[in-house]
Amino acid sequence: MTELTVDKLQVRVYNNREEMGNFSAKMAANKIRTLLEQQPFVNIIFAAAASQNEFLDALSKEPLEWSRINAFHMDEYIGLPDGHPQCFGTFLKHRIFDKVPFHQVHYLKGNVTDIQAECERYAALLEQNPVDITCMGIGENSHLAFNDPHVADFNDKSQVKVVDLDEACKQQQVNEGCFESVEQIPINALTLTIPALLKANYIFCMVPGPTKAKAVYHTLEDEITERHPSTILRTHPNAILFLDKESAACVQPVAVSY
Repeated sequence: MTELTVDKLQVRVYNNREEMGNFSAKMAANKIRTLLEQQPFVNIIFAAAASQNEFLDALSKEPLEWSRINAFHMDEYIGLPDGHPQCFGTFLKHRIFDKVPFHQVHYLKGNVTDIQAECERYAALLEQNPVDITCMGIGENSHLAFNDPHVADFNDKSQVKVVDLDEACKQQQVNEGCFESVEQIPINALTLTIPALLKANYIFCMVPGPTKAKAVYHTLEDEITERHPSTILRTHPNAILFLDKESAACVQPVAVSY
């Protein structure tokens, strides 16, 4: 494993995504245990994406006081039926929400009549349950959640908002096997905003695989702007970016230690 720091962002590079998932889960679990010694509940936001598979699998096996942990998820398509296989809530339900006995799981609902009311409902939940940890990834276009470059706002006044998805984001969903074609993907989605995600005291960001190499490069090397939303991670005091050697391939002078 190789370590470096870019601005405030800690970066840890592992040999493969399984190793990355195991170590990131252990670090997250240790932080959860520490927080549970200090407070009655821990509130965590989870991302739904293939990049999180190894992390979620390993974390679900950690012996934690799950009954003292509240779970949120960070984005959802608008218009898909409840329980649809492509819903992010469905993904997380199978990957972790149904695997361990959380105190509460708060689902972001994209299949409701009043979308603005849903934004307000979920924002209120986040206010009532201040987020301790955000577990997330970075998109191929360097988005965070569904904050694609054209809608990302580092100073967003909202915690939850409706966005339209850019073409690069849609193509990633096809590349990851979530949809057979871009035409099948909903036009709009609900997303937690960048300030809502970064409000967490701790961020664990898991980004494996060769398709994320350019996004990782932009994250670590480019100016901190909404053009590459993930660059904002470099301003957070307690964020860790977990990579494998494939996602770190474009970053120099990172060298993976064997």
